[in-house]
Amino acid sequence: MKVVKLGGSLLEQPEALKAMFQSLKQTYDKTLLVHGGGALVQQWLATAGLHSEKQDGIRVSPEQHMPYIVGGLAGAANKTLMKYAIAQGIKPMGITLYETGISCVQRSETLGQVGVCEIPEVMPAVGLISDLLAHGYLPVISSIGFGENGDWFNVNADDAAVAVAATYNAELLFLTDVEAVLDGGGKPLSHLNSDTIHELTQTGVIKDGMLVKVRGALEAAKRLRRCVRIGSWNLMNNPFSGTQISE
Repeated sequence: MKVVKLGGSLLEQPEALKAMFQSLKQTYDKTLLVHGGGALVQQWLATAGLHSEKQDGIRVSPEQHMPYIVGGLAGAANKTLMKYAIAQGIKPMGITLYETGISCVQRSETLGQVGVCEIPEVMPAVGLISDLLAHGYLPVISSIGFGENGDWFNVNADDAAVAVAATYNAELLFLTDVEAVLDGGGKPLSHLNSDTIHELTQTGVIKDGMLVKVRGALEAAKRLRRCVRIGSWNLMNNPFSGTQISE
């Protein structure tokens, strides 16, 4: 089984989405797709006249913002992905983290309804996910979670993907809008670890948005205690493409 974390930027690239779902047609019975959609949420909040701010890259999510955040992530973004999946002959099922068996708790009061996933100690042997896969459905999981009392939470999509991968002991792929992490000469790097990431960061080769992606992938590799890959939708067809990230 593999967990594919879809970068929010791909939601605005129809051709990339089409290609990704085309490549999933042969293996989606063993795939869980996790997504965010920060740009869409920002747009919805702005349209509603609500000021949104971030702390250390995390969107502060007060209760009054949550209908727009949930609507953007579990609604519009999720159903957009379903639309592209259906067009390629795939049977998608849009769900939240709750349906995967993962419960969430509040990260901190200052961040509002920002959630942290509680990874189950034992992998769910039966349940909705196994049933969906057995019946040929592709679970499309938004990064919206729920607590034991029904409180809803906005979860960082990278963290959500790591939690799902850890819960189901699955391979984790981070899909972005680039084919791989590039070296100083613009050539793809096949493998990175903590040391090489630090070196390339210090020399300015890895920076800006890619630095955020690489650090997230490295943190995921440490938490999962296994390599993860970061790259474009080509990872679906070629498991050795992109960049492998290890501790």
